[in-house]
Amino acid sequence: MSSHNHTHDHSHGHNHNHAHNANKKTLFISFLLIATFMIVEVIGGILTNSLALLSDAGHMLSDAAALGLSLLAFKFGEKKANNEKTYGYKRFEILAAFLNGLTLIVISLYIFYEAYHRFFAPPEVVGAGMMTISVIGLIINILVAFILMKGGDTSENLNMRSAFLHVLGDLLGSVGAIIAALLIIFFGWNIADPIASVIVAVLILVSGIRVFRDSVDVLMEGKPANVDFEQIQAFLQEQKGVISVHDLHVWSITSDFPSLTVHLQVAEGVDRDFLLEKIQAGLAESFQISHCTIQMEQRHNHEHCN
Repeated sequence: MSSHNHTHDHSHGHNHNHAHNANKKTLFISFLLIATFMIVEVIGGILTNSLALLSDAGHMLSDAAALGLSLLAFKFGEKKANNEKTYGYKRFEILAAFLNGLTLIVISLYIFYEAYHRFFAPPEVVGAGMMTISVIGLIINILVAFILMKGGDTSENLNMRSAFLHVLGDLLGSVGAIIAALLIIFFGWNIADPIASVIVAVLILVSGIRVFRDSVDVLMEGKPANVDFEQIQAFLQEQKGVISVHDLHVWSITSDFPSLTVHLQVAEGVDRDFLLEKIQAGLAESFQISHCTIQMEQRHNHEHCN
């Protein structure tokens, strides 16, 4: 309808694509690094008989799966909208984050279960081998965390944030494994191994619950966390010519794609085109919402505008 709205959407799309491509490239590099090291860690965990290493490898596996899923989600999300999926496939990113969260919770529970048995009969662990692999793991995790921080949008994009949280938990897991290895080498405390794995499991559980909760919120059409519903309502209400605001809905298609629909009752003789442009500009500028459907009505006259 209005040229203003078109130009705004275009620039929003351009920035979105730029961030999208950066996220994809970042995830791919991280995925390769994590997947390669995970194999090393599984072999090392078996050879040294270390649950801390194996639990870290389990976390690495969930990392590799998380990064792979996130990558798949970005690729899938690029598919164009069609008559069946009118919003396109962007929601797939949230499904990926949801599965990531769920995987993290399951892995952490399994580690708790394994560690519980080891507390009663701590097995012999080869401390030196465990130490070497943990240090390499720490270096890889720091590198991947740095790549994700620098190249990806870990603050706004839920999919990227879930991948980043996986890696962060891993990094702390490697630190735990190093401490446990030192205790085993110098004091022969084999019990340090299950203790370290429990600490890793707690970290995995916390980040898993957080990602799971956030993704469920988006899937339930919850209000985006950074949007103030009352402020939007007040902004619409104070526009000249607006009598009342009703049926206001704000939700997310995916983590960086908020949407809004609203019905406005307007006074007779109001220049609706001007009012519409003013509201759209305000919503985009003050609330970062550029995808909105505004319906204006005057008693019985209905008019749809987008």
